[in-house]
Amino acid sequence: MSIIVNIYYTGTNGTARQFAEEMEKSGVAAAIRKEEGNLRYDYFFPMADPETVLLIDCWEDQQAIDRHHASAMMEEITKLRLKYDLHMRVERYLSDEEGIPETDSHFIKE
Repeated sequence: MSIIVNIYYTGTNGTARQFAEEMEKSGVAAAIRKEEGNLRYDYFFPMADPETVLLIDCWEDQQAIDRHHASAMMEEITKLRLKYDLHMRVERYLSDEEGIPETDSHFIKE
């Protein structure tokens, strides 16, 4: 069972988007994607809120998250969050090991 963490970064005057762009351009995001246990690390931009960036972060288990939190990457992320004066809202979810129910699958076009 994997752990999905949605982090909403909110700033002002485009700072949340600048943060995400710097995470990508600096290579920090790419380094996180290579960490053991990381399954996904992707930024999205909500259409209804131009001052917020959504990070969908997925890990194999809590131990992988704990290793990430103890890594040098967290110091880099913290520096950038402070630089852009971002506020955060976090949601955590556990993956559904059974997958998508048959009753829902006909709504999905692949």
